[in-house]
Amino acid sequence: MVSLEQIHDAARVLNGNIRVTDLIQAPNIVPNANIYLKCENLQVTGSFKIRGAFYKISQLSQEEREKGVVACSAGNHAQGVAVSAQKNNIKSTIFIPSIAPLSKIEATKSYGAEVRLIDGVYDDAYEAAVKYYKESGAVFVHPFDDELVIAGQGTIGLELLRQLPELDAVIVPIGGGGLIAGIATCIKNINPRCKVYGVQAQGAPSMVNAMELHELHTLDRVSTVADGIAVKTPGSLTFDLCEKYVDDIVTVTEDEIATAILTLIEQQKLIAEGAGAVSVAAAMFNKLPIANQNIACVVSGGNIDVTILSRVINRGLMTSGRLSELTIELLDKPGQLKEVASTIADLGANVVRVHHNPGGKNTDINGCYLKVSMETRNHEHLAEIKKALENKGYNIIKG
Repeated sequence: MVSLEQIHDAARVLNGNIRVTDLIQAPNIVPNANIYLKCENLQVTGSFKIRGAFYKISQLSQEEREKGVVACSAGNHAQGVAVSAQKNNIKSTIFIPSIAPLSKIEATKSYGAEVRLIDGVYDDAYEAAVKYYKESGAVFVHPFDDELVIAGQGTIGLELLRQLPELDAVIVPIGGGGLIAGIATCIKNINPRCKVYGVQAQGAPSMVNAMELHELHTLDRVSTVADGIAVKTPGSLTFDLCEKYVDDIVTVTEDEIATAILTLIEQQKLIAEGAGAVSVAAAMFNKLPIANQNIACVVSGGNIDVTILSRVINRGLMTSGRLSELTIELLDKPGQLKEVASTIADLGANVVRVHHNPGGKNTDINGCYLKVSMETRNHEHLAEIKKALENKGYNIIKG
C-alpha cells in the first residue's frame, strides 16, 4: 500500500518540476460553506496528472529508461507522461481513446510523444497499451493503479494541509481513483478528522458501484462530458485505499457538471474541464454535508476542448435558468406576438429567438404555436414570466 513516506519523497522529487498550485477562496459558490478551490487546472500541462507521472518516471532504473515508457490516457495522463519523459530524455508511446478532445491529443504530440489513437473509451486504450508494453518491453506507466503514481498525486494532500490547516473536508473527482487514493492516504494519516469525499459523473459511476458492492465492478458503458473520469473499471489498489480512507462518494449529473463549469468561468474566471468541475458541482448541488465548514474542492484539470465548451455553457445556462424556452399556444391574429414580447420585456427578460408554427389537428383552425427563447435571471424569474402570460390568458404548453 502507499505510505505517507512515499508521498513526502514524491514531494521532494517534484519540487521545482511542478507548480504548487494556489488554493483560492470562492465565497459565492455555496452560500453556507467556506469553499476553497485547489487549482490543479493551472498545473503544468493543465492537470494534476504530471505529479504521479513525473514521480513514477523519476524512479526508473537506467535499464528501464533505455526501453522507454508506454501509457494510456483520455488525455491528461498522456500529457503528464509525455512531459515527464521529455524532461528525463526517455521515449514515450501514448495510447489515447479516439473520444478524447482534439486539444489533448495535439498537446500530447507537442510534448514529443508518439501518439496512437484507439477506437473506444479509456479501457480500450488500456488494453492496447498493455499489449504493446508486453511486446516491446517498455515500462508501463499506469494512470492510476500504481503506488508511485498514487504517491505523486498524494502530494496535493500535503499542499492542502499546509495551505489550509483548518481544513474540514476535501472533495475530489474520481475516475480510476488515483487522485483520491493519494490525497486520502495523505490526509487521513496526518489529520484523520478531515473528511475525504469523492465525486463521479452519474454516467460513469464505477467506483460508486464498487464501494456499494465491496468489490471491483466493471460498467458496460460510460457516457459523460467529464471524459477525464469516464472509466469503466477502477483500480484494485485505488479501490482498496478508497475503502480504507474515503468517507463517501457521490455522483453528479451532466447538467450539474455544466452548471459548475459555467459558475467557475463567471465567478472565479477559471476554466475547468468536466472532470475538474465535478467536485464543485457536488458542493453546489448539496450532495454532501458541508454546511459551515472549510471545504477544498480539487479542480483537477482545465483541458476542455473549446468546441465542447460552448455546448457546456449553453447547458449550464439552461440548468441555472439563465436561458429559457416557452412554447405558447395562441390564436394567429395581429398583436399576439407584440403582447407576448411586451410582457416578457416588461419583466426584464430578453427575447433572443422566436419560432412560429401552425397549430396541429387538435388545435383551433386559427391556432399556432409560438416558441420563445429568452435570457432570464433564474428559475424564479421564468416562473414570474409564465404567471404573467397565463394571467393574460395565454396557454403555455411547454416550459
